[in-house]
Amino acid sequence: MIKFEQPVLSINNLNKQFGKGCPSCKGSNEDSLKKNYCPVCGTVYACQNIMFEVYAGEILGVVGESGSGKSTLMQCLYFDQEVSSGEAYISSYKDGKTDVFAESSQQKRYIRNHMMGKVYQNPLLGLRINFTSIGNIAEKLIAAGNRHVGKMEARGKELLEHVNIPIYRMKEAPKNFSGGMQQRVQIAKALSNNPPLLLLDEVTTGLDLSVQASVLDLIKTIQRELQITVVIVSHDLGVIRMLADRTMVMLDGRIIEQGLTDQILEDPQHGYTQHLVQSLL
Repeated sequence: MIKFEQPVLSINNLNKQFGKGCPSCKGSNEDSLKKNYCPVCGTVYACQNIMFEVYAGEILGVVGESGSGKSTLMQCLYFDQEVSSGEAYISSYKDGKTDVFAESSQQKRYIRNHMMGKVYQNPLLGLRINFTSIGNIAEKLIAAGNRHVGKMEARGKELLEHVNIPIYRMKEAPKNFSGGMQQRVQIAKALSNNPPLLLLDEVTTGLDLSVQASVLDLIKTIQRELQITVVIVSHDLGVIRMLADRTMVMLDGRIIEQGLTDQILEDPQHGYTQHLVQSLL
């Protein structure tokens, strides 16, 4: 009997709406929606029936324009937002048989602190900007139950070196750092507990091209060394091309196309994806 590999993360029918809906739009009647918005009651269907799996050591790219639902998807995965409906399973949590969306807030905190790391587009969301850099890493370690100061300091130094932050600046607050350095501190913090799953939300937006390249190179190097599973969201197909093994394309809260990144880039099927690829050429 063939034993198939269990996905690190499995998402079934994830839905997130802002608003209660009305008879006109309930049941996801696409004809009644303007893009993903109901003009009758004002409900926004930010994510609609999202389904995907991501496997060990894989980088899954999620690409789409602003408002396509990709950042809302990431907020739901990291429990920054409650889903409206749907299921999520993480292989390292209760043998991958328990829907993590249905767990208590206490259990969700445990999952966040032990099994996930997230790097936000805006470092203000992912860092305490006035804390020291090593203090930010210690915060994540303490949240996961670490109490040994010496071990936490050693781990913090190791991670900051790993992301090319000079050790002599470890006691400096990220508010004094450039955007690229702030993102690298976020990456170090996200990796502090060796999570099996790393979520990256528009990590290069607003950075200079040379800084973008160094951050992307760092992510690729870390992913390769640690064999970590990554979900990366971007509106930039160039970022996805550089990093992702597989890619999902989102539009108006739905996945409209998915496949191997090379396949998506070389032979896009959906008109919107074709337009995206042409704009990259």
